[in-house]
Amino acid sequence: MKRLSIVVLIIGMIVSACGGEQASDDPLVIYSGRSEELVQPLIDDFEEQTGIEVEVRYGGSTELAATLLAEGDSTEADVFYAQDPASLGSVKELFAELPGEILDMVDARFADVDGRWVGSSGRVRVFVHDADTDKPLPQTIDDVVDNPEWVGDLGVAPTNGSFLAFVAAMVLERGEDATLDWLQRLAAAQPTSFEGNSPIVAAVDGGEIGAG
Repeated sequence: MKRLSIVVLIIGMIVSACGGEQASDDPLVIYSGRSEELVQPLIDDFEEQTGIEVEVRYGGSTELAATLLAEGDSTEADVFYAQDPASLGSVKELFAELPGEILDMVDARFADVDGRWVGSSGRVRVFVHDADTDKPLPQTIDDVVDNPEWVGDLGVAPTNGSFLAFVAAMVLERGEDATLDWLQRLAAAQPTSFEGNSPIVAAVDGGEIGAG
């Protein structure tokens, strides 16, 4: 049964610790939910330092998780480099347990409780807005959805991986009922939907919406 390891940076450390040798001539296959622009330089460094050939399949994290579910134990993937933890839960049973020395490299908050994955970078959520707005700026995520002055003037990317991860984190912190309530309040604020975060920033910059 094939077991996937999470995060190519960690795999690089494991292989390097073994002298950079690979038992098979087969390339290391990575499914990457992070974009090629961001990840490929890391892959290139890994290949140069270890001499191991790497094949990368790029796509959305949720798309690749669905692919892994369909492939199951027959998948060719050795590594799943997801954009966020929200994509990992449905395929967690395919993952190999990471050694303690790897898990100990990060705070326990940023690793799976069963040792199946570990974080490699952090992200920050921001509220982008028109610099000239005279509307009161939100100080919390509840302020974003509860201020009537922002109704109809917000942008959101509901299918974006970052938003899905944000909602997943809210479920863990507040629970499902409270998260559903927040989402319903967001819907009541009549936001404009976008496919990603960059289009929201562009729409704010172009005066299409006030914030996102």
